[in-house]
Amino acid sequence: ADMEPQRPPLLEVKGNSELKTPLVKASSRLPLPGSRLKRGPDQMENALEPAKKRTRGLGAVTKTDTSRPRVPPLSTVSQTHGQTTGAAQKVPKKTGPRCSTAATAVLKSQKTAPAVPAQKPGTSAAPPPVVTGKKPGKRPAWDLKGQLCDLTAELKRCREKTQTLNQENQQLREQLREAQEQAAALGAARSSLEGELGSVRAQAEQGRQELESLSARVLELEDRLGTQEGLVQELQKEQSELQEERRALAARLEEQERRLQVSEASLSSSQAEVVSLRQETAAQAALLAERGDRLHGLEMERRRLHNQLQELKGNIRVFCRVRPVLAGEPTPSPGFLLFPPGPAGSSDPPVRLSLSRSDDRRGTLSGLPAPPTRHDFSFDRVFPPGSRQDEVFEEIAMLVQSALDGYPVCIFAYGQTGSGKTFTMEGGPGGDPQLEGLIPRALRHLFSVAQEMSGQGWTYSFVASYVEIYNETVRDLLATGTRKGQGGECEIRRAGPGSEELTVTNARYVPVSCEKEVEALLHLARQNRAVARTAQNERSSRSHSVFQLQISGEHAARGLQCGAPLNLVDLAGSERLDPGLALGPGERDRLRETQAINSSLSTLGLVIMALSNKEPHVPYRNSKLTYLLQNSLGGSAKMLMFVNISPLEENVSESLNSLRFASK
Repeated sequence: ADMEPQRPPLLEVKGNSELKTPLVKASSRLPLPGSRLKRGPDQMENALEPAKKRTRGLGAVTKTDTSRPRVPPLSTVSQTHGQTTGAAQKVPKKTGPRCSTAATAVLKSQKTAPAVPAQKPGTSAAPPPVVTGKKPGKRPAWDLKGQLCDLTAELKRCREKTQTLNQENQQLREQLREAQEQAAALGAARSSLEGELGSVRAQAEQGRQELESLSARVLELEDRLGTQEGLVQELQKEQSELQEERRALAARLEEQERRLQVSEASLSSSQAEVVSLRQETAAQAALLAERGDRLHGLEMERRRLHNQLQELKGNIRVFCRVRPVLAGEPTPSPGFLLFPPGPAGSSDPPVRLSLSRSDDRRGTLSGLPAPPTRHDFSFDRVFPPGSRQDEVFEEIAMLVQSALDGYPVCIFAYGQTGSGKTFTMEGGPGGDPQLEGLIPRALRHLFSVAQEMSGQGWTYSFVASYVEIYNETVRDLLATGTRKGQGGECEIRRAGPGSEELTVTNARYVPVSCEKEVEALLHLARQNRAVARTAQNERSSRSHSVFQLQISGEHAARGLQCGAPLNLVDLAGSERLDPGLALGPGERDRLRETQAINSSLSTLGLVIMALSNKEPHVPYRNSKLTYLLQNSLGGSAKMLMFVNISPLEENVSESLNSLRFASK
């Protein structure tokens, strides 16, 4: 592929100046391939006779040419004349005029080839071609067959040389591949050595920097050494002075040692006393820790038993309280209200109440009025008109303790207008301690018990809120300043995503820690509460007031926490529509108020009945009141209903309604 393209044979023949006889005539003596010979045998013989004579004539010439130098080997010719060798290798096998012309040109080129140059030292010379027989001399131009035989022999030698060269080329290629692999390995080694050289240089640079820093450090230490030497000289002077003082102090020391021996004797006795005291202190500390653990266990047991006792009494309890007859009110008939003694006799608190009702519209066949109808009711506890406020609170104090232990508690005051609900919850006017209601007494009790529990490692915090529900609208009773009258902005919402705790938006939540703070909140709530004049009372509450106290307790040492709300609810008047309305321009508003109050009270009754019957669905959302208190009504919550009734006979109808509601 690296050789030049072969020239046409005709051009080579024209370039050969030694051939005097035209090749066309010489080639015409040979029969053309594929042509039909019309000559006879005699004619063929005559035609070949001049060629034989010429061959015999050339024999002498051939013999005389043996003294000429031999044609150089094919390998040398191929190195010096690549074009000629390439032309010889590409000689076609087909015989004819073109083949004879190309052979003649090759022979001419071999004849005129220069001498073989000397080989370089270190290179192996190719072996000479094997020559069999006598080498023929130069053939005449017309002896194309002889020339073709020579070319065939030369072509065979060229092929053998080519095979030898291919083998050498293959060996050189393998040596080249090995050399390339060695070069790649050496390149990788060079890269590795360059990396190591860089690392060594970096280490050398780091060492140089460390040497510089050490040199600076040496200079610094030399400076300090000079300073220290000056100080040593000064100290030596001071030492001489101190030695003199030492001699003086040695004398004093001997005196002190004598005194010390006396002190050590007394100290040893004191140490023995201290050891005994420490042992006693450790024993007392262990005993105190043991008693603390026992006290904590007893406290947990007390809470469990207290809750169990409250559950045995009932998580839903109903108390009935009859207010006393006020000044200026008619005295009821002797048999109107009766309080039968308890199951254990007169010493047992009453739990039943009997109310008699006479109906003038009914009569007998003799024309006499019908005897009064008696209605008997039974509750968890009944408080006659002479019951004091402290007696009432003593009965609910255990429920307040349950709130401190971590159980939700809800206490309601239910009844018609003027039956004493607000008096039971908040107390009477004038600030008389004997007339204080459940709210101030409950908070005083909580503050006192929380102070006692602080000695056991418990810390409590209290947050108070006071709202009212008026016509199904929530208002904040603790609002001050410009926030008054903005009750429409208060809504009941979840405290957070996924939280079960309910909160009132835009309502004040005030932390409290003493009774005075609670009294100030109650005074503010009385001023903000919605009241109106009715036929039963000059100042009647027309809304449900809900006092909520969120209790949070924590025992940091033991990692315990508890929290629960205490709800004290003063419900609106439960009277029916007709007797509770006063004539005047606000009659429609009173009518709407009464309808909303009765609807919410009815929902409260349905919720309590559903909880008592353990129904799967409890209609908390039917009323704002039950929706706000739903976390304090079900589950482990404790609930107490105070039904307040009037002792007057004129209110017997409303009293019966209240008692029947409480019985349900």
